[in-house]
Amino acid sequence: MSGFPSGDTRKLVLVRHGRTDWNLAKRAQGHTDIPLDEVGHAQAQAMAPFVAALRPSRIWSSDLARASQTAAYVAALTGVTVEVDARLREYSVGERSGLTRVEFQERFPREYAAWLAEDETCLVPGAESTADVLARMVPALRSFLAALGPGEVGVVVTHGACLRAAMLELIGLPLSADAAFATMGNCTWSTVQEAEFGGRLRVAAYNEGVPAHDFASGDEVG
Repeated sequence: MSGFPSGDTRKLVLVRHGRTDWNLAKRAQGHTDIPLDEVGHAQAQAMAPFVAALRPSRIWSSDLARASQTAAYVAALTGVTVEVDARLREYSVGERSGLTRVEFQERFPREYAAWLAEDETCLVPGAESTADVLARMVPALRSFLAALGPGEVGVVVTHGACLRAAMLELIGLPLSADAAFATMGNCTWSTVQEAEFGGRLRVAAYNEGVPAHDFASGDEVG
């Protein structure tokens, strides 16, 4: 069997961005570049000392403002430069962008019914499938982990829906297992790390945060 000794396992700390106005209004964001709102900045500021205390050697972020603004708070406390990567973007929701769930149902009833049934053969025009998202997210996360030295920690600031899907793929669970995981709150973090032996990844922590993070945005894509 092979692997690092337990003290040398590499870890990725996966952070969901802070709240935005569209999170609050429960509007699907996707690739629309919505910045943090006042609460989102407060969440990021509260989260940063906890994540910085993990002493990350690298910080990666989605190129969308809500993620890069969140990452900047961790960078300010660690002195580590944020590396922006568009592969970490949220699912593109196409023409659903900006819609609440009620508006989605009214405007795209067929696609809404398919979405409820988890049927990705009928997507809103311009939307990405889970396969599309995993094809960019998973290689990115694997490359980040590979870039770390033994025992090092990397921080990845990204988005809730794409992050859950990618995390399941990384640890070898089917997408259907998503129902067993609570929605990731804004500015909460989860940790995946190498197993001591065998080279597999496992979840070391999920949806961690501080009391100010009671502002989860539900399961809208953003």
